[in-house]
Amino acid sequence: MYSANLFRNSTNSLFGYSEFVLSLAAAFAFRVRPFSSFVRHVLPAFWKDMSRAPVQHWDLGIGPISCHAWNKDKTQLAASASNNIIHIFERQTNGSWKEIHVLMEHDLLITGLDWASNTNRIVSCSQDKNAFVWTYDIATNVWKPELVLVRSNRAATRVKWSPLENKFAVASGARLVAICSYEKENDWWVSKQIKKPIRSTVTSIDWHPNNVLIAVGSCDFKVRVFSAFVKEVDEKPAPNPWGSKMPFGELMKEYSSLGWIHDVAFSPSGCKLAWVSHDSTIALVDKADNQSPPEPVVCRMNCLPFTTLQWTSENNIIAAGHDCSPMLFSYENKAIKLTSKLDIPAENKNGAGVNSAFQMFRNFDRNAAGSNVTNGVSAPKTLHQNAIAQIQPHTGKADNITKFSTCGIDGLVALWDLQNRATASAK
Repeated sequence: MYSANLFRNSTNSLFGYSEFVLSLAAAFAFRVRPFSSFVRHVLPAFWKDMSRAPVQHWDLGIGPISCHAWNKDKTQLAASASNNIIHIFERQTNGSWKEIHVLMEHDLLITGLDWASNTNRIVSCSQDKNAFVWTYDIATNVWKPELVLVRSNRAATRVKWSPLENKFAVASGARLVAICSYEKENDWWVSKQIKKPIRSTVTSIDWHPNNVLIAVGSCDFKVRVFSAFVKEVDEKPAPNPWGSKMPFGELMKEYSSLGWIHDVAFSPSGCKLAWVSHDSTIALVDKADNQSPPEPVVCRMNCLPFTTLQWTSENNIIAAGHDCSPMLFSYENKAIKLTSKLDIPAENKNGAGVNSAFQMFRNFDRNAAGSNVTNGVSAPKTLHQNAIAQIQPHTGKADNITKFSTCGIDGLVALWDLQNRATASAK
């Protein structure tokens, strides 16, 4: 199931070689005799955990990660550790990551990153109210920043390139979304603002595949679809299920939730819109046909709220958040169903000493502690030991994502393989 190359680089996987050695030491420390007993008890647990793990995970050593972005061929990774610095890492031949650039132009915490695949430009936004477009200069090996005229008097909260990469959107605490495009005549990035009827901080944005419509989630418990048509850069859009007349700033649709919105996302076709909110729900509206429910379909969970979501196909969604583990949902028969929970830990049903030792040494290696209990509170039995901040697509086309990445407040970036169904355990 696992390639020889993955085994050689197992120090970057969930249960690496170091933990294997520690489990071997634990077996002898607990006087497991004979050695065949170790093979019978410890090795199966080791490989069972391996089968449930993400393909790889990395601790980049920069602290809690609030956002990350990949370049086109996934050989470079940009990440920000809840501060004003952007770190760019490059994948090495041995599977590790080496920091190659440090971008320092923002004054306050960076809240959003996006890396344009085709133009190879990075856009960033921050609590300092500013946004920068970073362009790589091959001759000098330097990322050069260009300040964007966002014209906001509150912190920027999210940023995202449009599908054609000819404009981007910046969400703001000033109850607005700035649609930014490049003005060749003056050689700078300018913005047009969408304001009404947004009544609170904008927390999330996502572009429709047609490069014109944009979904906006905010703290006023609303999800809205606006037109972000900019005549200087866009062709006249064709009518679609969301509407036919699309002047800039036109409110196309509006939906309500029972909590503030954490994230919004259009499906690959653009006919469906999903969102997650602070009331521990995932909701979806389907505009594909007249038979679809006019009101959102809601799935209420008994877990902590999701903070991020990503479509993996036209009818499948990955969501993650404060429960520290991604979950796969499907949309079938006009309903949202939890298909599987990813990253379910191995269970110690028999309480064998060998497995307990293995678990203890595994936690020791990962958390630099001999026990996974602190002040009477057990640590999460998941890969991420704190909330997942963001999901990003990694491998596959928009309508068939096969791998996705997550970053978390625990400082980890993890890569999950949906084709390896062993990584998912049924509900």
